[in-house]
Amino acid sequence: MNPSILAAEQVADFSEDTWWIWVIKAVFIIVYLILSVLLALWVERRGLGLMQNRLGPNRVGPLGLFQAISDALKLIIKEDFWLKGADKVIYFISPVIAAACAFILMAVLPMGPQVSIFGINTPLQLADSPVALIFLLAVAALGEYGLVFGGWSTRSTLPLFGSVRSATQMISYELALGLSLVTVVLASGTMSTSGIVEAQSGLWNCITLFPAFCVYIVSMFGETNRLPFDLPEAEGELVAGHTTEYSSMKFAWYYLSEYINMLNVSMIATTMFLGGWRAGPIVTWIYSLWGGDPNTGWIPMLWFFGKTWVFMFIMIWTRATLLRMRYDHFMKLGWKVLIPVSLGWLVCVTLIRGVTSFTDISQRSLYIGIGVIFLVLIGIIWIFGDKDDKDEQSSEEPGFVRPEEEFDAMAGGFPVPPLPGQTLPPSPRASRQQTMQEGELV
Repeated sequence: MNPSILAAEQVADFSEDTWWIWVIKAVFIIVYLILSVLLALWVERRGLGLMQNRLGPNRVGPLGLFQAISDALKLIIKEDFWLKGADKVIYFISPVIAAACAFILMAVLPMGPQVSIFGINTPLQLADSPVALIFLLAVAALGEYGLVFGGWSTRSTLPLFGSVRSATQMISYELALGLSLVTVVLASGTMSTSGIVEAQSGLWNCITLFPAFCVYIVSMFGETNRLPFDLPEAEGELVAGHTTEYSSMKFAWYYLSEYINMLNVSMIATTMFLGGWRAGPIVTWIYSLWGGDPNTGWIPMLWFFGKTWVFMFIMIWTRATLLRMRYDHFMKLGWKVLIPVSLGWLVCVTLIRGVTSFTDISQRSLYIGIGVIFLVLIGIIWIFGDKDDKDEQSSEEPGFVRPEEEFDAMAGGFPVPPLPGQTLPPSPRASRQQTMQEGELV
């Protein structure tokens, strides 16, 4: 059997761990996530301010660093109201489900190699399993129920719309995200997160599995309800969606879970596609100049957290750049683009695994070559297929109107402004006022 596959099947060794080692790791994860959320709030608000040429928080503490802490205190002391008609049990536990699932995910993500903690040799990871990837997907899907039940339990219109959008978004983008991760499992030969990191000791999966990496990047925005996919909240349409009827700490749990989930999907992307805690080839070469190894000791934690914050910055940058998608475009992207692309690439990876099992052809070369061809084909279909759809829509679709035609405010089922050359129909209110004025004159 291929030695790289044997290495990939290995799971982190927890044989020396004791109960107090587990407690230390669990406390570190909780503290790290909470402090990272405070830092993420500050980075996002300051970063958005710079990108949009305006001031971010700059009054509370140096450079506004304590603004997130003051906001947290405000939520704690804010009045906590309960809805009279809500299903009070589900209304209360929904934000708890969302927050608890967000905290749990990091438990199986490796932050570094084996280290010594008070004389005990242990991996920088709370737990691992041969099916750790299934655990990640299951907990992430369970966390979405916090959003769905939260909007449904209020028995209010706008939160209900937000919960329905959350459910459809979860189904659509969980499929694409899951399929992209299945290709990682096929390429690595294991579902253990530590094994997946070990399998990337050479080339990272973001290079060999680039199409799956692209699908994951898009899907993680839908998974975390971030712009341009923040349709379950949609302030301009649903006020705040599933969180509309929540206040004080119940709202804070939702708010906290959203930013922790940003960290979670970023850490999963780092683990699955960017080599996890392993340093890049350039850093490894620099260390090799004086005989050092960047993948031993506590230093790899810096590589892991640094890669995580690269994805966090991309998510913040995207929020400052893109507008919210229209809902039908959002569903079309999930079902007609991401899922077919994921399935197509999954078939390619399966064929590559089959070919390399019976031949001596380099697996990496096949991945890169077929990946490039696959992306070129997707680009051709995207460009020419979209052009054909627009031509067909412009000539045959009944919702299309020419400027000289009568203006229809609900063309195609969506409220639209008048096109150039069209005029709004006369207002019924203005006609009534004119009739009343004429009657008074008579």
